[in-house]
Amino acid sequence: MDPILIADDHPLFRAALRQAVAGCFTDAPITEADSLAAVQHLVEAQRSFSLLLLDLHMPGTHGFSGLIYLREQYPQTPLVVISASDEPDIMQRAVNFGANGFIPKSTSLDTMTDALKAVLKGETWLPVTARQSSATAASASEQELARRITSLTPQQFRVLGMLLEGMANKVIAIELNVSEATVKAHMTAILRKLGARNRTQAVLLLRDIAIDTAHAESASDA
Repeated sequence: MDPILIADDHPLFRAALRQAVAGCFTDAPITEADSLAAVQHLVEAQRSFSLLLLDLHMPGTHGFSGLIYLREQYPQTPLVVISASDEPDIMQRAVNFGANGFIPKSTSLDTMTDALKAVLKGETWLPVTARQSSATAASASEQELARRITSLTPQQFRVLGMLLEGMANKVIAIELNVSEATVKAHMTAILRKLGARNRTQAVLLLRDIAIDTAHAESASDA
């Protein structure tokens, strides 16, 4: 059996997820990651997984972009979002972007276990509050932006994340241990694929997949 990936930056909550996973699989191997960058290293190592558990607010996720990226890399693997957010609209949007389930971090351990079992049976699991609310369809602009994000290569997606954090090309080059010219080439490709004229417009475009207003505003100020 392939490992189960728990991607969350809080060690205590990863421990809680391990308990929930143990309720579904007796001896399931578990791989942990505390940032999207760590997840990307696993992707690039071509690791396979039986189940993906992703925290939306983990470092590097930038709204729903991490979910969109991971869904593209593992299109057939069940993916469950684990988040402190509990607004029905956010849960519905996560499903629109490819999640097979959404479990708020306030959920009891027993309910988490039931949710994971439901997803592994092929069901889409949401809390009752989200099931009872009107489904929020992804807008045409969100769908198009998601499609454009999936066209990025893993390295371009990494550069995009650094752009959203407000890093200059020189800093990105140092972080990735590549030349500044290489970063500029990646940036040109990113802007072309996103349909943006410059860095500022790219950041503004990504506001469409921000999780909340505060997140969007902080991204646009980067």
